[in-house]
Amino acid sequence: MRIAIPHTRQNPDIRFLGRLLGDVIRAYGGDALFRRVEYIRSASVDRHRGIAAPDSIELGLDALTLDDTISFVRGFMLFSMLANLAEDRQGVAAEPGADVAQAIARLEAEGIDRDRVTALLQQALVAPVLTAHPTEVRRKSTIDHRNHIAELMKLRDMGRTETDGGELVEEAIYRQIALLWQTRPLRRERLYVADEVETALAYLRDVFLPVIPALHARWERALGQRPPSFLRPGSWIGGDRDGNPNVTADSLRLALGRAAETVIGHYLDLLHRLGAELSISTELTPVTEEVIALAERSGDDSPSRSDEPFRRAITGVYSRLAATYRVLVGREPPRPPASADAEPYAYPADFRADLVAIAHALARDGDGALAGGGGLGRLIRAVETFGFHLATLDLRQNADVHERVVAELLNSAGVEADYRALDEEGRVALLRRELASSRPLSSPYVTYSDETASELAIVHAAAEAHARYGAEAITTYIISKAESVSDLLEVHILLKEAGLYVPGDTPTSAIMVVPLFETIADLENAPKVMTAWFALPEAATITAARGVQEVMVGYSDSNKDGGYLTSVWSLHQASRALAPVFERAGAAMQLFHGRGGAVGRGGGSSFMAIRAQPPGTVAGRIRITEQGEVIAAKYGTRESAVTNLEAMASATLLASLEPPQLAEAEYERFAGAMAKLSDTAFHAYRDLVYGTEGFRTFFRQFTPIAEIADLKIGSRPASRTKSDRIEDLRAIPWVFSWAQARVMLPGWYGVGQALAAFEDRGLLAEMVEGWPFLQSTLANLEMVLAKSDMEIAGHYVALVEDQAHGQTIFDRIRDGWHVTRDNLLDITGQSRLLEKSPALDESIRLRLPYIEPLNHLQIELLKRHRAGEDDPRIHEGIQLSINAIATALRNSG
Repeated sequence: MRIAIPHTRQNPDIRFLGRLLGDVIRAYGGDALFRRVEYIRSASVDRHRGIAAPDSIELGLDALTLDDTISFVRGFMLFSMLANLAEDRQGVAAEPGADVAQAIARLEAEGIDRDRVTALLQQALVAPVLTAHPTEVRRKSTIDHRNHIAELMKLRDMGRTETDGGELVEEAIYRQIALLWQTRPLRRERLYVADEVETALAYLRDVFLPVIPALHARWERALGQRPPSFLRPGSWIGGDRDGNPNVTADSLRLALGRAAETVIGHYLDLLHRLGAELSISTELTPVTEEVIALAERSGDDSPSRSDEPFRRAITGVYSRLAATYRVLVGREPPRPPASADAEPYAYPADFRADLVAIAHALARDGDGALAGGGGLGRLIRAVETFGFHLATLDLRQNADVHERVVAELLNSAGVEADYRALDEEGRVALLRRELASSRPLSSPYVTYSDETASELAIVHAAAEAHARYGAEAITTYIISKAESVSDLLEVHILLKEAGLYVPGDTPTSAIMVVPLFETIADLENAPKVMTAWFALPEAATITAARGVQEVMVGYSDSNKDGGYLTSVWSLHQASRALAPVFERAGAAMQLFHGRGGAVGRGGGSSFMAIRAQPPGTVAGRIRITEQGEVIAAKYGTRESAVTNLEAMASATLLASLEPPQLAEAEYERFAGAMAKLSDTAFHAYRDLVYGTEGFRTFFRQFTPIAEIADLKIGSRPASRTKSDRIEDLRAIPWVFSWAQARVMLPGWYGVGQALAAFEDRGLLAEMVEGWPFLQSTLANLEMVLAKSDMEIAGHYVALVEDQAHGQTIFDRIRDGWHVTRDNLLDITGQSRLLEKSPALDESIRLRLPYIEPLNHLQIELLKRHRAGEDDPRIHEGIQLSINAIATALRNSG
């Protein structure tokens, strides 16, 4: 039974784009196809409005041929993409108060002056880190057409009727939609790491490079003084080897080399424009000795510019940077320099120093307007932010791999025959002895296993990167499945082999080793591991020299391990428990949040999530992964990037400086209640997923997990091993497959049982009213419940071979959903889901009529595919349906 919902008010941009899409389908697919698609669309919309029979939608689908099915799915997928674009343009993703100027005003209203904000920013770091996690189903070509439409819509907003090329704007939009209609939506080949590198570079080049300097300029105006470059991007692409054998030392070199080529090429373009702009004559203004010296060394002796030292200075700087490009990239720059034998810059700081000298000279005359902003100011900010590396590249590998590699090195060096047989105490003692020795373990005369040779090649490539691009190119090495101090020491052993860890009375490590705590047990154990780590003298020394130590916390695997509520609570508790550990060690704590797109993988509002962090755990420093479809959604255009980066920065300020909203006694009372809720939810989730006989088989038959694994959306395998155990399945396909079946189980199961069993409803109401952590948790939960649909999900039971057993399991899931929804509505005082979030409510309800037919088609295609039908159109239809449903749901992976 459906709860009555209000009529959806459609965004005018959606009506406009939807009309053009209909015109395209009629023109390029034929009038018959258009009529079929329109019939199903209107029937589905009527069904959701309650003015059509429940089975009318299925009658329309039955009339589709396989060819029509494929065209129909493409049409609904494109409508969802255009609807996403229209909503993003209307600011649906923006949140009230989520910008730095408003954050500063809020802090000032609370008695926190700008000096404290400025002091925090002196040591701040806000870093979105792009990863290649395979959840983006759309091809880059499709996303590019979508972005072209966004640019054209901006012209339409401005009242423009023609493009710069003379084409009518509406016709240009129609043309882009027609190109979308005729663009193949599915990848034919699996992505390679090189493809993932190029995709990330497109976002970094087209969005991050122009947006981040512009944001810092905006924040400078809000603060009244120039802040340091605290917003800096990172990347895992080309350095993340965890479970991906395709990432090698060559991948690392490729990623770093292409990044350097991109960022230095960008600087050269900016310098070229700057040279054209700075036409200042010595006949009209005095010039500093520093600029005169730069001009004299430039090699530019053109008589026409003899009185224009700024232009000549820029020419010399350009020549030096072009030489740098030649050295780091290995070929000539696209635009040749004036001087072919200029000395390259050794470091980005040297390049910046020349730019600053020019800026200081410009500031000496007039009111300084020529120095602080404009192209020169943006270029200086860009060099501070991006260096010669563009985005800091992290290394990541699994602790099990390090254990095997170190064991082989110790054995081949004659140090320890069976390292893996040692207990933790024995391992730590042995590894510390090796770290104190300057003797390497590896030898050019030993033939190592492929795994060991590959890992040694990685650390040597990292050392090359430091020498070539600077230390900021690679600052972090992350250990997946970190469980002990020996896991951290093993990585330092590998770094020592490449000279990145230097032993001695005062040991140094050029790369910070970061443990990733992922499972519920690992999160609970994190404070103990870090306490033991800081107790080691060498660890204390290298941490003190750096001043900060990072810890990464994983959302995806903790959710798969213990369910949504226990995952978010364990993450919260681990962060809170780590703070005093770091305080006692005298080290600044930097948390790296491994968030995915779906709520089951840490998705949801970053602004709310950061603000809900425990007091004292942010302190101006935070890194957050951005992956898959989230990258395109948040950073697909400059406007959306500005909105989302502003939200990250402002939330960091507020979480760092605002006083705690809860008194300690009140927090302890709430935490006690939360612990009980988490325990009940944990046992309910574990009992279903890991304690129910046949659940693994049910999951693999009920959802399109096998078909998702066949999508060509990433270079990494879907499972860590060949086992079909849920424990060995990666979190991405686990969450993705439940979303396709409209169950969204990882985002809510167990919460309803916990809320229902908690007797003190008054206390729950207090917690909902006054605790940001629970508010954020429930907001994400509510979104997931709104996107799920148990009526549609029930049809997927037909895919399960043992119908009776499958129905029994599904009945438990459906009952759990209803219990969760009813209890959520009760404690939040709502009559329906998202009643208090009208914009999100309308966004989701707009899509429901377009997703439901896709689900019904997917089920029928899966039945035929699994029955052995080998028509390639069936396989293509399944893949398209996965693509279309994911596009409509937006944060499904």
